Amino acid sequence: MTVDMAEEERELARLVREFADEVVAPQAYEADRTHTLSMDVVAQMGDLGLFGLPFPEDVGGQGGDYFSLGIAIEALARVDQSVAITLEAAVSLGAMPVHRFGSPAQRERLLPDLVAGRALAGFGLTEPEAGSDAGATRTTARLEDDEWVIDGSKQFITNSGTPITTFVTVTAVTGEHSGRKEISTIIVPVGTPGFSVGPAYDKVGWRASDTHPLTFDGARVPTENLLGERGRGFASFLHILDEGRIAIAALATGAAEGCLEDAVEYARRRVVFGERLGSRQSIQFTLARMQARVHNARLAWHHAARLRDAGKPFKTEAAIAKLTASDAAMDNARDATQIFGGNGFMNEFAVARHYRDAKILEIGEGTSEVQLLVIARALGLER
Repeated sequence: MTVDMAEEERELARLVREFADEVVAPQAYEADRTHTLSMDVVAQMGDLGLFGLPFPEDVGGQGGDYFSLGIAIEALARVDQSVAITLEAAVSLGAMPVHRFGSPAQRERLLPDLVAGRALAGFGLTEPEAGSDAGATRTTARLEDDEWVIDGSKQFITNSGTPITTFVTVTAVTGEHSGRKEISTIIVPVGTPGFSVGPAYDKVGWRASDTHPLTFDGARVPTENLLGERGRGFASFLHILDEGRIAIAALATGAAEGCLEDAVEYARRRVVFGERLGSRQSIQFTLARMQARVHNARLAWHHAARLRDAGKPFKTEAAIAKLTASDAAMDNARDATQIFGGNGFMNEFAVARHYRDAKILEIGEGTSEVQLLVIARALGLER
């Protein structure tokens, strides 16, 4: 925690850390082993109000802000990144686009269940040929008889196939102007004919997180399912990603902290050649560097979140936070695994799972290279 946190924010951190240690951590190994997201854990997160943290009370939220969401995500990621990303994606990519860009009718219909954790939603952006280059989107939507007819595919979509997933929001090409694609976002309810969810991926990490490919083959939805303005889908997605990078930075900070905590505890009790592992200066220096990484990562996402909540520009700071925190998570996972030795290679230990999980933090919601590009452009460097 940092000195600028209010007492209610500190209390939230304590509450979620306690929930993470007592409820999430005990099931994390089995959930990872079986590639299963515990819907009971999701329901308890809903009961705690975590899905509604940054939303106003008039839509059923907690009346908090993005900083509060980051606190919760960081606390969960210490023990289970899969659960943390479930919350992050549910809020940043599922509910937030509806809250930010939805019509009054869409918000009234969809937000109450989303912010209560009774429903989840996915955000269909990435495609086989459109990852970091989201402008290469090939999924199309054409108007026909007052309906959008959607064709295409999406991949790596979080929270898209759970028992409580109710819809996905997809980016699609809805026209062309002056040789440039017009990209819009459209809400597609689960069960829509022509919309199918593929089998869950067999992933390296985040194995308890729900992730699927999506296929659209003449899927029809009403014209009022357009989310936001037609042709503004790409701009809307960029804004959502900027906010999401803060949340991912908070997640990465939690992962880095979890690696540090476990490594410190292991070094204190592990005896090697007749002495505590933690008594060796080389190990102490490694742990000290791990602590410094956690500290810097937390300061970075705190700063970006405070700017966002104050209504100030935060795009560059969000990129810096994600870059700094994802590096910290990956470096701390590697160092913690090394301190654990052979035990660090066993999945029953959290550091092994963090080691597998952390890599995606350098890829998802904007690769590290994309973050460097954003930062470089903020320096005024030419494209």
